[in-house]
Amino acid sequence: MKGYPADRIRNVSVVSHGGAGKTSFLEAVLYMCGMTSRLGRVDNETSNLDYDPSEVRRKITISSKLVPCEWKGNKINFMDTPGYADFIGEVKCAMRVSDGALVLVDSVAGVEVQTEVVWEFAEEYRLPRIVLVNKMDRENANFYGALESLRKSFGSSLIPIHIPIGAESEFRGIVDLISMKAYVYEGDMGRASEAEIPDELMGRASEYREMIMDSVAEMDDSILERYLEGEEISQEELKSGLSKAVMEGRIIPVTCGSALRLIGISSILDAIIDYIPDPVRRGEAFAFTPSQEKVSLTPSEDGPLAALVFKTVVDPYVGKMSFFRVYSGSMRSDTYVYNANKGREERIGQLFWLIGKKQEQCEVVGPGDIGVVAKLQETETGDTLCTRDNQLVIEPISFPEPVFSMAFEPKTKGDEDKLSMALMRLAEEDPTLKVRRDPEAGQTIVSGMGDIHLDVVLERLKAKFGVDVLLDLPKVPYRETIRTRAEAEHKHKKQTGGHGQYGHVFLRLEPLPRGGGYEFVDEIFGGAIPKQYIPGVEKGVKEAMQEGVLAGYPVVDVRVTLYDGSYHVVDSSELSFKIAGAQAFRKAMQAASPVLLEPIMNLEVIVPENFMGDVIGDLNGRRGRILGMESKGSLSVIKAQVPMAEILKYAIDLRSLTQGRGRFSISFSHYEEVPDHIAQGIMERARKQAG
Repeated sequence: MKGYPADRIRNVSVVSHGGAGKTSFLEAVLYMCGMTSRLGRVDNETSNLDYDPSEVRRKITISSKLVPCEWKGNKINFMDTPGYADFIGEVKCAMRVSDGALVLVDSVAGVEVQTEVVWEFAEEYRLPRIVLVNKMDRENANFYGALESLRKSFGSSLIPIHIPIGAESEFRGIVDLISMKAYVYEGDMGRASEAEIPDELMGRASEYREMIMDSVAEMDDSILERYLEGEEISQEELKSGLSKAVMEGRIIPVTCGSALRLIGISSILDAIIDYIPDPVRRGEAFAFTPSQEKVSLTPSEDGPLAALVFKTVVDPYVGKMSFFRVYSGSMRSDTYVYNANKGREERIGQLFWLIGKKQEQCEVVGPGDIGVVAKLQETETGDTLCTRDNQLVIEPISFPEPVFSMAFEPKTKGDEDKLSMALMRLAEEDPTLKVRRDPEAGQTIVSGMGDIHLDVVLERLKAKFGVDVLLDLPKVPYRETIRTRAEAEHKHKKQTGGHGQYGHVFLRLEPLPRGGGYEFVDEIFGGAIPKQYIPGVEKGVKEAMQEGVLAGYPVVDVRVTLYDGSYHVVDSSELSFKIAGAQAFRKAMQAASPVLLEPIMNLEVIVPENFMGDVIGDLNGRRGRILGMESKGSLSVIKAQVPMAEILKYAIDLRSLTQGRGRFSISFSHYEEVPDHIAQGIMERARKQAG
């Protein structure tokens, strides 16, 4: 594959709900473009693109793939993306570096949950779109039903540019509404012959073509004037006007086909070349200088180098591979570049393009193009590669925060370091995967986008790194505090021959406001305890606060006052007063009405309006407090506060409750007292674990 000028490149994300046929479509594209000699299929495990063992087993796409191909003197960099919510980060990184999106919908199901999500992303990135109604050969396939579903969900700007000839087993071709010609496919080779439009479709074809003409005419006053006077608009003018309308988002063309039978594939490729803008027309790329000056990036070889790393893959054989898009200048093999985010120089070895697992080496990746480089030392997803003397930073990719966490523990003792290293490598690949160590609970907490996401992490830990893992729910970080004031004394006296031990303290405990933390007050007067022993008392108090008297959780929001005591000239020491301070604290806390506290989380749930009642009822059942509700188009936003213990599996539960249409974000708010009946259960479990 050769390099192409920017105006001959199209960067297109292929997005949809799971099962709409994205990978099958791209397998058909590779075959039609002569990039592969066989037509790969997901269902019989011969896919060129879904080759990861987890993908083969599940028959779904898990990570985005770069799929470059050549079509009629142009290069199209397709990005195959996952269709499941757990891997939405892969979709975002692909769409971030694309100039357009091909949105697939199933001809039977129409718009589904993830169709709505990827549509939002396309709106966020202002991506021109084409919609493909795929699987027209399926039983119960209905192009017009799918079109109605699309227009109902996303508006009247969706207009067909192709309509199907037949459906289900009778699907045999398409009508091109721009040229007003029919194309009939015979056999499974993707070759079509031109034909007359069937009489039964002529009325519908004319109706939709008029819709295209009306929309295009509104884009250009000169065309509108001629159109209103009844003059014929040429096919080239129609294509040009439609291209402009698509780029501005005024029209979203709808086409149809069957990836498995190769029907319509060539027409869809033509439409992508005709209507999705190249990087030059697309524009809209910016970077920032070290002084935060905003700079416009032009896809020109003469411009300063600016390339965004949008994806990282850690391959056990090749090592780390960094996928990048060049927005300005050119990236060359065997050179040095500067990572502006890390402030470090990186050596660029051999550049290549990747088609499935197959690497194709190249010397230059020019402006507007996408390439891959292996073994960068410091560079991570979201970093900008440039030159040291012209430093630029492209705004990094915004990824959603993880919403589902589990504790990972190696099955084999001694594999802790191996697990830690492996998780670090996987998190480097996947920005939606977060790993942290909870020293209080002694757990390694892994957070992702859902249970399937973490299941795949488990599979990769075993397959790539040979680590077997046990899973558990994260421990809730309860706290203990006091309700009332209390005082206590403790005299630590021990005689063992020679110097003994003597420390005697009086402590007063008082509750602080929630979030007040801890205060230690020294009220000793008259030398009842010498100054050098007072730090020992505080050390003992702090040590005792690490394990409260109810269930062994840390103590918070307490003021501790040391107000009296006594000492022995010979036997007193800092250690004696440390022991006395710890024991006095425990006695005082027992007398100060101790209570358990639990973390309360801020929860924002976004659901379609028809699920709002069910979600609110569910939150009430989780001891949640509804803080407010508001509308956001056809969606409802519910803001609530809920105990952390009640929502450890909320990602799974919400998906079930809303048929996958709900999503949420979560953040810590504050601590509150645990209700007595629940606190009893927590304390009982703690006693059993301790005993």
